[in-house]
Amino acid sequence: MNKITVSVPATTANLGVGFDCLGAALTMANEFQFAVVEGGAKLKIIVEGDEADKVDMGENNLIYRSLLQLYQHLGKKPPNLEITIKLGVPLSRGLGSSATAIIAGLLGANHLAGNPLSQSEIMEMAIAIEGHPDNVVPALWGNCLLSVEDAGKWQISSIPWHQEIIPVVAIPNFELSTQEARAVLPTEYSPRDAIFNISRMGLLIRALSTHNPEWLQTALADKLHQPYRQQLIMGYEQVQQAAITAGAYGMVISGAGPTLLALTNSGCVEQVVKSMGETWANMGIEADVRSLEINTSGAKLI
Repeated sequence: MNKITVSVPATTANLGVGFDCLGAALTMANEFQFAVVEGGAKLKIIVEGDEADKVDMGENNLIYRSLLQLYQHLGKKPPNLEITIKLGVPLSRGLGSSATAIIAGLLGANHLAGNPLSQSEIMEMAIAIEGHPDNVVPALWGNCLLSVEDAGKWQISSIPWHQEIIPVVAIPNFELSTQEARAVLPTEYSPRDAIFNISRMGLLIRALSTHNPEWLQTALADKLHQPYRQQLIMGYEQVQQAAITAGAYGMVISGAGPTLLALTNSGCVEQVVKSMGETWANMGIEADVRSLEINTSGAKLI
């Protein structure tokens, strides 16, 4: 197989209390084409999309580094490649753009090499590259997934998502690096804060499957990362209040941010989208606010 195209969905990680272990795939995606080139340059990368100028065009590109890691795992040399990227997921916004690159690189390499690795083996490599599972796992498999490590093995549990719960993403026109977002987190937490999150994690899982409004309102609170990260996102409290006033059950930081994720229902979704966008606009911040759905297919060949 000399050419393969892979579509990988965006993801929203944490969902408040599920820090570094819970994530969901969304109906927004990046598309990657891998074409084997006889002769010529070792690597050529072509990028299409609004943020194309921000993508590394050399061998340090995360897609190529992930691809190369799989070939090294197989003990093989990669062919000369032309990689075409069609951007649909904003970069450095907390929507798993790096996860799409990792999954695409691994899947592309695996298919070009004749599919020697299983999806589970690809998942484990992706987690090792990313450092945590909350984005790469749903990017690969789709749906809302909880990832738990047990003695070096990963247990992946699907979390049912009620069709009436609608995710709304508010993507501002500024970036926030994962490194910066992690740097503000404390190294220790009190037992009280740990219990706060444990109880709400259980409630969130039940609330997502049952669409219980009161449970959702309670379960989207968090004490482990959001109180520290929200100071890095201008207008966080104002946008949160606007979303809730418009009918959202609650709002959380998507991944490391700065994208904000509100959960609402079909009756309120238009007003939630409008209110979140207008609130940031009144502060001089442009934002792309849109309602999405849960992607159920994960990464796929086109």
